[in-house]
Amino acid sequence: MCLAIPVQVKEVLPGGMAKVTLDGVSKIVSTALVDDIEAGDYVVLHVGYALARIDRNEAERTLALIREAAIGDAP
Repeated sequence: MCLAIPVQVKEVLPGGMAKVTLDGVSKIVSTALVDDIEAGDYVVLHVGYALARIDRNEAERTLALIREAAIGDAP
């Protein structure tokens, strides 16, 4: 099974790269598969590659569900 998660683009970098963040954790990822990325956009991230741009509301709903599932699994 594969997991792709929404992350927010904080900074567009040269060479088809961007700095993204999720819950305060930053990572440099490839944006080669998505055109016209801008700071503030949300993208779906899988193994270091932005796969698609995603609507802010959809991203926030998805992240809320992931957090809820994680809390529900806590011992």
